[in-house]
This record gives sequence, structure tokens and C-alpha cells, in this order.
Amino acid sequence: MSAEAEFSDLTDRAQLVLNGLVRHYIEDGSPVGSRTLAKHEELALSSASIRNVMADLEDYGLIQAPHTSAGRIPTAKGYRFFINGLLKAGTLDAQAIERMSNRFQGISDPNTILNGATEMLSQITSFAGIVSIPDQKRAHIRQIEFLKLSEQRVLAILVTEDGQVQNKVLGAHREYSDSELVEAANFFNTEYSSKSMDGVRAQLLAHMKSDRNSMHREMRTAVNMAGQFFDDDSAVENVLVSGEHNLLSIPDFQELDKLKSLFDTFKTKQVLFDLLQKSMFADGVNIFIGEESGYAPFRDCSVIAAPYEIDNQRVGVLGVIGPTRMQYEEVISAVDVTARILGSALSTHPSQ
Repeated sequence: MSAEAEFSDLTDRAQLVLNGLVRHYIEDGSPVGSRTLAKHEELALSSASIRNVMADLEDYGLIQAPHTSAGRIPTAKGYRFFINGLLKAGTLDAQAIERMSNRFQGISDPNTILNGATEMLSQITSFAGIVSIPDQKRAHIRQIEFLKLSEQRVLAILVTEDGQVQNKVLGAHREYSDSELVEAANFFNTEYSSKSMDGVRAQLLAHMKSDRNSMHREMRTAVNMAGQFFDDDSAVENVLVSGEHNLLSIPDFQELDKLKSLFDTFKTKQVLFDLLQKSMFADGVNIFIGEESGYAPFRDCSVIAAPYEIDNQRVGVLGVIGPTRMQYEEVISAVDVTARILGSALSTHPSQ
């Protein structure tokens, strides 16, 4: 057989042997030999027959021999074939959905729901849970409030129409009275309520470049305060991570250099965001095995992700990062269910 042959060319017998080998390796973590597979009743093949099939699978590039071991382990290509079969046959557990949904009952804050979803997914899988948050630049503003903290520090509290709350401490070039801050907030809310974050940022930028002497006091204060709030895009976090410490206890992640590279990626988050964005318009659950992600820190990882929707519109992606040797059926189901629950919880949360 040619190593370039398509997966569809595999015989039923070869598929059974490959699936049996992958399942056994995931469970045990040791190279799998023909004698071990021959003990599986569902294969109903002799050791000799299995050896012949394994030789074909090796030609395909689906399995390989680590070092001098007589056994074989799946390659990334082998995992891919195995997982494709799972995705076609996957179903949702209605009881699991109901049980997990109960976790979000009575919660209305979107940030709490997003954090709760990643924590739940991390707990279920014992891996790192990640989620990209909805693009807050497109969110519409409900109101802003300015509170004096000291002579030159003001706390700005912004609430969007979908219930998200953002806080930021602003610097002031002079001391503002409480009444000035209330008047400035009233002016801002009258002018900008119900407008998008992106639109408000553009208008404030235009105001800041104009002649401020021509502005009345409330407008000038509002522009000064709100201009600082909207000036820093980096203040908005685009990815939440939970349970990354779980990876420390996984035998597959014991090399310190690999762990450092992986944890550095968790800190910067931009790579995580870019990777999740690749799954934004995927058809259901999307899986990157090792180098399929395109990022070196994940060469020994599998990333399983699924988009979630708010009011039938895709707005973000939820997923997990774990070793390539994982219980894929369970993790795929957990990610799929949690993404659906997350979207439902965010869609139904009441506006304040």
C-alpha cells in the first residue's frame, strides 16, 4: 500500500485493527503488539493476521514503532482517522446536558457564565479549558458611571446591553467633584447609549482631536474620562483559560521545556485566540492533532474546540487542550455539550 493512499482505501479489517490499537494505546499508554490485539474478541483475528494488517497500517503512516519496541503506537495521521470515525458517530447525552445546564441556573453575568463554562470543561476532562469571549467591540453600550477614587484617580464602570461589565481606573489631570462626574456620565449616556463600542471609540477619537475649548464642561469631562477608557484595546481580554495546572500531572507532559513553552502560550493568549478563531465556522466539533494546529507549542497536544452561539449567531469558541493520548469520545462529547450549554446560558440571560 502507498503511504499516500486515502483513508477510504482501508479495508474494514484494517479499520478495526487501527481502532483497536488506538483505543488500547489511549487506555494503557504503552506500544501495542499483535498478541495484545489478538485478545480482543471483536477482532477475531490471529496474531499473524494482525501483524500483516499492522504492516499495512505502518505503510499508510497511521502507526509507527517507537524506538526499538516491537509494539506500535498511532501517529497523528492515525489519530485523525480514528477521530473522524468518532465525529461521524457522535451523539449527545441528554441527561448530561441537563445535569451540566443546572450549573448556570440563576446566573446572569456573562463573564461568570464564560468562566464557569471553562472551569466545568476543565473539571470534566482534567485538561485545560479555553474559551474566546464575544467581540466586545461590537457590543452596544447601556451606560457608564464615573466614581472618584482620589484626587487624580477615577473609576469608570461600563455596562453593555448584553450585561457585561468592564471596570477601569483612569488618571485625571485635576480633581473632579462628584457632581461633575455624574454630569459627565449623564452626558455620555445620553449621547452614546445603545451605540456600539467601535462606533463610540471612533466618535470619541474625533472629539479628542477637535477643539476642546469649544465643548461645554460636561462634554469635555466625558470626553476626557471616556476617551481613556476606550483608548486601550488591550484592556479587553479575548481568551479565558482554566485548569492549565491539570497538565502538570499528565505523564505525557513531563518535559520541562515543552511545559514552559505551553504555559508561555497560555500567558500571552494571542496564539490561543488565533487557534480558536480557526474553529469559529467549523461544522460542529473541530480537532487539531499535534502539528495540525500550526503552532509549535501544541506539537504534543490535541486541541478540541466547538463554536458557541448567542441567539443563533456564532460569537466565540470553547475548547480544551490536552495530550494527543486522550479519551477522545468523552472529550469530544464534553466539548460539544458544554458549547451548546454555554450558548444557551448566554442567549437566555436577562438584560438588566
